[in-house]
Amino acid sequence: MKILLVFDFDHTIVNDNSDTWIVQCAPDKKLPNVLQNSYEKGKWTEYMGRVFTYLGEQGIREDDMKRIMIAIPYTPGMTELLHFIGQNKERFDCIIISDSNTIFIDWILTHASVNNVFDQVFTNPATFDRFGNLTVQNFHIHHCATCPKNLCKRKVLEEFVAKQTSNGVRYSKIVYIGDGSNDLCPVTFLKKGDITMPREGYTLQKKIAKELELIDSSISVWSTGSEILSHLKHLLGE
Repeated sequence: MKILLVFDFDHTIVNDNSDTWIVQCAPDKKLPNVLQNSYEKGKWTEYMGRVFTYLGEQGIREDDMKRIMIAIPYTPGMTELLHFIGQNKERFDCIIISDSNTIFIDWILTHASVNNVFDQVFTNPATFDRFGNLTVQNFHIHHCATCPKNLCKRKVLEEFVAKQTSNGVRYSKIVYIGDGSNDLCPVTFLKKGDITMPREGYTLQKKIAKELELIDSSISVWSTGSEILSHLKHLLGE
């Protein structure tokens, strides 16, 4: 049986937030105060929709956004980790569950030639409309009270594992690698024998420390991709 690796994207695979990184496209690399202050808790996707509309109004087009986005730094050691996973696909299935969007993630992974590492990417769908403006939609509808309204990562993970099981694919363990508050819900799905890997010093680690009773998996903290790589090599017995 393979090991299932589940990655968050922002502040996990890349060392920044792709949604806030795109603000570098804006005039003077900042947004108007009225736009910055328009965010409502749990409605990040709607907020980013307004940001993308504003960027379009400023004449920012696809090529401008792509040039900025592919310059976002990967987390130290992460590309080496992803290349290792890519060389051992007979041992790993690998997915991303992210609150970013399809276009940003595809640009960033393809630029580093690591897009083939991932079996599926679950994130908010994005397209450029006929005016050349980027538009983004909510990933799905869910009824989880703790997650932002556009994405419950636990629901995504549960449905993926159930679909794989129905297709005869079972995993020896799940390893979840993330950093943020919206990564707490999916790691409560993990069982004994699975591994939760929160990034050191980030929100997920702090939330787990406060709510340990929700976690059945083991916990292994990381700060670089190299540490995750060492852990995976240990799991494979290398």
